[in-house]
Amino acid sequence: MARVPIVRVGDTLIVSVQESMGDQDALTLQAELSAAIERTDAAGVLLDMSVLEVIDSFLARLLGEIAVGARLLGAQTVVVGVQPPVAITLVELGIELKGVHTALDVERGMALLHRLVAAESRIGDHVSS
Repeated sequence: MARVPIVRVGDTLIVSVQESMGDQDALTLQAELSAAIERTDAAGVLLDMSVLEVIDSFLARLLGEIAVGARLLGAQTVVVGVQPPVAITLVELGIELKGVHTALDVERGMALLHRLVAAESRIGDHVSS
């Protein structure tokens, strides 16, 4: 079973998939990430998928569920490093990752994540005023 490290950097959790994941690995990641968001009160999650060269419909659907779950726990999610074959497969399968923000690489992903978290913070300030 593949173990996916979840590293906290400030108010962000960085998840770097190190190898191909099976269904059980992906379900374990979903549970561990949700627990980590709750435990750390993370504002953002950066999910680095750059090593994945193939993806199936189950994993694609689960990515969407991970992002929705993170959002419900108060964290924005950005997926980075989607390889062209993975993007093509998602399109061919007709899978839309609604609500999932993406960026080409980790640097751009972190910048996007910081903008999303800052925008949410400004909205929260207006709501509480």
